[in-house]
Amino acid sequence: MHTYPSSRRRATMLGIALVASSALLLTGCGRGDDTPAAGGDSTTVDDKPATGTLEIWTQGADGAELPQMFEKFKADNPDVDINMTQIPEAEFASKMTAAITAGTVPDLIYSFTETQSSLIATGGFDPVPDGLVNKDDFFEVIWDNSVYDDVAYGVPWYAYSDMVIYRTDLAEAAGAEAPKDWDGLRTFGEKLKESGVEYPLALYAAYDSYTARQLLTFAAQNGGSFISDDLSEWTINSPENVEALEYWSGLIKDGLASPDGPAFLDTVSWSTTGKNAAIIDGGPWFVGWFDDANGEGWADEHLSLSTMPVGPEGDAATTVGGGSWFVPTDSENKDAAWKFARFMSEPESQVEWFQIFKNMPAVKSAWEDPALADDRLLATVEAGLETGITLPKVSTWSQVGTVIGEQMEKVVRGGLSAQDALDAAQQQAESIGMGN
Repeated sequence: MHTYPSSRRRATMLGIALVASSALLLTGCGRGDDTPAAGGDSTTVDDKPATGTLEIWTQGADGAELPQMFEKFKADNPDVDINMTQIPEAEFASKMTAAITAGTVPDLIYSFTETQSSLIATGGFDPVPDGLVNKDDFFEVIWDNSVYDDVAYGVPWYAYSDMVIYRTDLAEAAGAEAPKDWDGLRTFGEKLKESGVEYPLALYAAYDSYTARQLLTFAAQNGGSFISDDLSEWTINSPENVEALEYWSGLIKDGLASPDGPAFLDTVSWSTTGKNAAIIDGGPWFVGWFDDANGEGWADEHLSLSTMPVGPEGDAATTVGGGSWFVPTDSENKDAAWKFARFMSEPESQVEWFQIFKNMPAVKSAWEDPALADDRLLATVEAGLETGITLPKVSTWSQVGTVIGEQMEKVVRGGLSAQDALDAAQQQAESIGMGN
């Protein structure tokens, strides 16, 4: 399993999100009403072949391979021409926001989960046409990520979930079993520590919005959330969240995880050398990275996988991500754009794209294809998608997430209490607002 492109995307996504948020603030969010509801009206898309010219903007390594799907689409739509423009990942959100403001948009884009809120908040995208796809065909968490005020703006393209990836040999030597809950995770770490592993658990200790995202997952496992259900107020310093931060930071304070990493790209080397034994909340691409670093088959021989542990009351929550297709309101060929989005969501296309790029399907039925069945990595990802949680669906999330990450570092390094840290984050988040 090799999903390096997705991991590279994640590594740079913080910068993208910050750019998007800044651009939105500078431009006053583009369109007049500044709300997702300001997008265009939903339309109906027929089953006739697409025609005309379809302009697509892509980003990241995903786009480099996308033309392979164009030929398959054109087989049934011979009168459509597709022009693709690759935008550097770090510039995509700001260029898209500027294009919405100027009315110079392409016909179709895809957005990763982390930046969907910022883009939809511009009000520059149309709702998914009635009857285009069936939302029940998709994993709920990925579909819901682009839904605002009960209106869907994106057609999911692919999806993944994080997991626990641990060294089988080290765990067996320590007599440690795969962690199933918070107590089990701590016991797992303590046994490995006693066996001589320097830092048994690899947490995301970069203290940025991705660190906050990891805390959000632990908070959800404890019944918490960073934002109210109606997205009207931040709930960062709730008792459930404070408990989650106390638990998360306690793993570091007790030496079960390092306060200094591993940094994202160091994760494989730390686990390979036995400096840590388990990646907690790790993306599925890490498995392929181990084989890349150590030779084909190393991962199968040395690694076991499990879903994220549940919280004290048995609540499950998993970090998820992926991408979805969006059609700008000012698109000049919406018909072809939506037809291509529909084509990419068909199970056969989802399997084809998995075979091309290893991005995992957002459509549930595609996972039944022999190309994906009976794979332990994919089975773990699929299980995680059933318990996935979304990021706060407001355009200021990246700013607020960074604030939370910075406060988490003060707990780990500065001795600040979890309560005081999240009180400070709450205060700053309220000052930042929702941005929508």
